[in-house]
Amino acid sequence: MDPEGIYGRNDRGRQIMRRADRVLEGLDQLFPDARCELDHQDNYELAVAVVLSAQTTDASVNRVTPALFERFPDPASLASGELPEIERLIASLGLYRNKAKSIKGMAEGIHERFDDKVPDNMEDLVSLPGVGRKCANVILAECYGVPALAVDTHVERVSKRLGLADKTDSVLTVEKKLCKKIPKYRWIKTHHQMIFFGRYLCRARNPECDRCPFTDICKETERPRLKQAKED
Repeated sequence: MDPEGIYGRNDRGRQIMRRADRVLEGLDQLFPDARCELDHQDNYELAVAVVLSAQTTDASVNRVTPALFERFPDPASLASGELPEIERLIASLGLYRNKAKSIKGMAEGIHERFDDKVPDNMEDLVSLPGVGRKCANVILAECYGVPALAVDTHVERVSKRLGLADKTDSVLTVEKKLCKKIPKYRWIKTHHQMIFFGRYLCRARNPECDRCPFTDICKETERPRLKQAKED
């Protein structure tokens, strides 16, 4: 798990890696078939869906994309589309006006600068409107199989609750810590498993702690345990 000795050979380093091993084993048991839940037929559709998914659910995105892609089946058509029509097609999503500008701008960049091909590298992807590091990591992983570990709200929350990152860590710091603790060949798989865990079990509100196999290492349940121990 730590072939390069990233965490050293001291007790803390070994404890960190044991925790990571424990989480990975548990996720394999809980969600062995976790996958991207954004419906798409090609790289263009995936890129658009990822941008639309910001601060909303994949299910909500999947409800609007069939009509959107029927009307705008490729980057060239979306790039030439009128903003009011794009807005109308995605109006049920939060922040739909900003998202309409983003996907139109992204399509213009893909069409004009990259010959209608979604870029296959981080530098070019993040140069497109609406595409930040998280979106770019998802596109690289799903479209091109490039090892990447995107940190969305679910991954960030789960990482901090399970002690794989600190509560005050930025999203980028969380990503760096996860990439050190998790083998590279597992990055894409673990990303989806952590999303499933955060989406269906370890939710932001009302997490199902009674079904969770990690309560003994969870930072959220650690405080009540320590308080109870002191009272006893």
